[in-house]
Amino acid sequence: MVLTKQETVQLRSALQDAVVKCSERCLYQAAKWAAELLNAIPESASGNEGQSNAPGQPTPSLFTRNPDPVEAALEAAEVNKYLLAKSLFDCREYDRCAAVFLPDSLLAGIISTQSDEAVGPSEKETHSFPTMVDQQRKTELPEISQKSLFLALYAKVISGEKRKDEDAEMVMGPHDLGTATNRQLRMVSSYLQQWFAQVTNEDGEAVGSQGWLEYLYGMVLAKEKNETEAMEWLIRSVHLFPMNWGCWQEMTSLITRIEDLNRIAPHLPQNIVSFVFHLHTSLELYQQGPNLANSLDQLLAIFPTSSFLLTCNALLAYHNKDLMAAEQHFSQLLSLHPHRLDSLDHYSNILYVLNLRPKLAFLAHLCASVDKFRPESCVVIGNYYSLCSAHEKAVQYFRRALTLDRSCLSAWTLMGHEYVELKNTHAAIESYRRAVDVNRRDYRAWYGLGQTYEVLEMHTYALWYYKKAAGLRPWDGKMWMAVGSCLQKMGREKDGIKALKRALLADSYYDSTASSFGSGVGSARGIGHMDPEVLLQIANMFHNLGDIEEAKAYMELCVAQEDGGDSGGGFGDSIAIHNDSQGGAVSDDGDEAGGGGNEGTGVTAATSKARMWLAKHAMDVEDYALAHRLAQELCQDGVEVEEAKGLIRSARAHMDESELGRHGG
Repeated sequence: MVLTKQETVQLRSALQDAVVKCSERCLYQAAKWAAELLNAIPESASGNEGQSNAPGQPTPSLFTRNPDPVEAALEAAEVNKYLLAKSLFDCREYDRCAAVFLPDSLLAGIISTQSDEAVGPSEKETHSFPTMVDQQRKTELPEISQKSLFLALYAKVISGEKRKDEDAEMVMGPHDLGTATNRQLRMVSSYLQQWFAQVTNEDGEAVGSQGWLEYLYGMVLAKEKNETEAMEWLIRSVHLFPMNWGCWQEMTSLITRIEDLNRIAPHLPQNIVSFVFHLHTSLELYQQGPNLANSLDQLLAIFPTSSFLLTCNALLAYHNKDLMAAEQHFSQLLSLHPHRLDSLDHYSNILYVLNLRPKLAFLAHLCASVDKFRPESCVVIGNYYSLCSAHEKAVQYFRRALTLDRSCLSAWTLMGHEYVELKNTHAAIESYRRAVDVNRRDYRAWYGLGQTYEVLEMHTYALWYYKKAAGLRPWDGKMWMAVGSCLQKMGREKDGIKALKRALLADSYYDSTASSFGSGVGSARGIGHMDPEVLLQIANMFHNLGDIEEAKAYMELCVAQEDGGDSGGGFGDSIAIHNDSQGGAVSDDGDEAGGGGNEGTGVTAATSKARMWLAKHAMDVEDYALAHRLAQELCQDGVEVEEAKGLIRSARAHMDESELGRHGG
């Protein structure tokens, strides 16, 4: 994606406008996002030379000019009140801010009116536009500008969130049920219903609306769990003002599956922000692949130093399971923006998995020096203590993160992991459940719930949660391994085999969309490295079902993984794996994926067990030469040496008897 000079100038102007308008409405995170993106446009490509000195073009001022003359007149008339309200908001005096334009007496009247109208209709009609009573009372709404109305109502929402946190008990305390609610939502929702009923024409369009109140109404509906209607209002908002990143983020929070994203995509405006939104939401849904990487490269060509896009690049490598590349991307990002704490909790997770304790210690010290009371800092420090096996201390820091922000997803999930380590299963389940309440897309929380219930030997519950995790990460072999193991423990070997085969496919073709496996015998060429543990587990399940031939085939394939899957002595025809996407098995240079160059796993406990099974099977079918060879290999491996020596003696005895029989005959 290459922008012309004129397009770059327009983009820069739109981002400047977004920064100012979001700041005017105290949407600080959206303003920060737009400002960072604005400054990521290279100066040479910005085309701003001559722009500021263009004849007739005013110098950028503190406030943007409203194109609607009615709104512009209202804003001019109330500028002093607006400055007071914004100052109060900046000082976090939210109720005083709202009272500048909307006194409590007025808001109380709106709530009582709504209560009277709510008697009789079903709950489904609560958010429909009022008709008769509203037509009589709509003149009672004060005549203020949309900017001031947004600021006042938004202050009420933030005030309600602040009180909700204050009313909540200590995180994970005995009375912390997670049931505290924002009591201001009903009032804000009622006011906005009346306002939209007042400005909506016969075609259902809000005449003169500029998109900000639609965003606020969508946000309120989302907090009230009315997600379908919330999405409709948010889509209206981005059509009216597409540069409000906060609105796009609200839409992302409502999307739980890639199908939902594809369904709403045709209804969105087609611009660069919607392009960024599609990339961001896909990453939130743990997507990966060449198309996503290509989209990211196109955006980085326009914003080469964008911290947001560089973070997306690191997360894309993380979702691709390329942890080393992800670590390098985050390290580069940290060197460019050493004071930026956003998404460093993800970086700490990567360092934890890679067991890079010195780097994690440095990151924890850096975060503490920048701002020790940011949720991200607390998560990073908690991860460091967890890596040091100080699990109680880690829980303390994850709790601190949640005290600062109860919607901090990483803290809930990681605290669940710590409680599992501390053998506190009840607290672990509660932590994971709260993580799911915050974000239903968090496969780690679903997987953690499955693990915890499996520890409690409640396999039916564990299976349900594992399936939820696998549905969110269908290409992650670890999820399907958990499903297969759980099914095995429930005595459902046939279903367990299907799940474990899916795990093999997911691990073998991670970059393609894998969906089906064949049964029977076929070529293993092109599969690449497979997990010997999974192959051994499948073989044992076939053995339990009495299918010895299939069990033998998978045992042979398990042993073949020692040298990279090239089975040599007849092990190559032991499994058939299909891929619905035929192109997925071929790499960019035309070679079959995994078709060579595999180093193999070497001797593992799984391959030794498989070799022992094959040796015993060879004894059963009187193939004493093969049994003798396999047992000798076991002695060289140093695993089950005594049992292997016994097999060698037994096989040699049978071979000697056969020799004597032949000579005697």
